[in-house]
Amino acid sequence: MNYQVGIIGIGRVGLPLGLSLTKNGVKTIGFDINEQVIELVNNKKMPFKETGYDELMTKINFTATSDMSKIKEVENIIITVGTPLLAHIETDLTQLNAVLTGIAPFIQKGHNLILRSTVAPKTTWYVHHFLELKTGFKIGSDIFLSFCPERIAEGKALEELETLPQIIGSNDLQSGKKAEAVFSNLAKKIFHTDYTSAELVKLFNNIYRYINFSISNQFAIIAENYHVNVYEILRMANHDYPRGQISSPGFTAGTCLRKDFGMINETNPYSDLLLNAWKVNEYIPRFLVEKLMLQTTIYGKTIGVLGYSFKNDTDDTRDSLVPKMIRYISREVPKKLMIHEPNITGKLDGLFENESLQDTLKESDVIFIALNHTAFKMNIAQIIADAKDDCWFVDYWNVSGTDKIIFNKKDFKK
Repeated sequence: MNYQVGIIGIGRVGLPLGLSLTKNGVKTIGFDINEQVIELVNNKKMPFKETGYDELMTKINFTATSDMSKIKEVENIIITVGTPLLAHIETDLTQLNAVLTGIAPFIQKGHNLILRSTVAPKTTWYVHHFLELKTGFKIGSDIFLSFCPERIAEGKALEELETLPQIIGSNDLQSGKKAEAVFSNLAKKIFHTDYTSAELVKLFNNIYRYINFSISNQFAIIAENYHVNVYEILRMANHDYPRGQISSPGFTAGTCLRKDFGMINETNPYSDLLLNAWKVNEYIPRFLVEKLMLQTTIYGKTIGVLGYSFKNDTDDTRDSLVPKMIRYISREVPKKLMIHEPNITGKLDGLFENESLQDTLKESDVIFIALNHTAFKMNIAQIIADAKDDCWFVDYWNVSGTDKIIFNKKDFKK
C-alpha cells in the first residue's frame, strides 16, 4: 500500500491530524468531497485558521483527493466527518453513512479503520455491524476497527495533538494495537478501552464544560434579576478560594459544546441536568435582547454586532449563537443591522455583509459585543470612543471592563 494513513474528511479535525502525522513521518493522504478545499490543500494553503499550520503546510508533502478508490492504497483509514445534532435532539449520521457506503466497495482484507468523529454511545458498534454486513469481512481478523476520539481545542491542534493522551476504544486486541501504531506517532500516552467507554470519554469531556458554562450563565441571570453585579461577585467568589473557580459568563456554542449533550440525551425521555444546561445556554441570546429592551428600543434603530464566529479569535461560524441573537434582534424590527467579524473575509455564512468596524461604529445606535475577540479587547477604548455619543452597548463578555452587561457610552465616560 502506498499510504500509511488516509483521512476521510479534511476539515477542522481531519486536516490538522493529517498535517501533524505527516510532520512526524507518517505518509498520509486526505479525502474529501469539497473540491474547493482539496484545491487549497494541494496548493499548500489552509482552508481555515488553525495556529501554526499555515507555515507547516508549506514544508511538508500532504495532498488530498476526492477519488475514494484510492482507499485501496491506504493501510489505515481515519474517518473524521461531521456528526451534527438534528433539530429534535437526534444524532445525524448522514455524513458517516455516506462515507461508509462510499468506501465499502474498496475495503480490503487487512484494512484498519479508525472512527474519530464525535459520536453517540454505541455508534461504533453500528459501524462494526455495517462493515461486516457490507464487506463480508470479520472485524478483528480480516479487517480492524477502533474508536479514537479527538479532544483538541480549536486553535490549539498543533500543540494538543502531541500532548493530550489518546484514547483507543476497540473490541479486540489486534484493532487496538493497529490504532496504537498510528497514534504513537503523536501521543505520548495512550489508554485502551472498549468502544462505548471511548465514546463517553469525549462526550463527558465536552458535556462537563458545557454544564459548567451553563452554571456561569445561570448565575449571570440570577444576578441581573437581583440587580447586582455578577462580575464583581465572581471576582470575590474566586479570589484565593481553593475549591474550584467559577467561569465568567458568555456564549456557549460551537460544534462540540452546543450539541454533544444531545448524543446522550436522545436516549433519555425525561428532563435532566444535561437538557437544563442546554436550555440555560440557549436562552442567553434572548436574555441579552430582553435586557437591552428594558433600557432602550431596537425598533427603527441601527444595530451593530461585533463578532459572528462561535468563539474568540476563530473564523469558524458553525453552531455560533450569534446568528440566533441576530434573529431575536430582527424580531424587534431594527432600521438596519450591521455585523463586523475581524476573523473572516467576505460574506458571513453567505447571508450577511461583513461591514467594516469603522462604519459599524459610526452608524450604530446600539452595539452588541458578541465575542471577546482579541481585536476587540485590545482596542475597546477606541471602539467605545468611535461610537455615537449616546450609543448603548451590550457586553456580556465584559470586554469593556465596565462590569455591566448593558451600559451607555455616557455612563462609560463617567
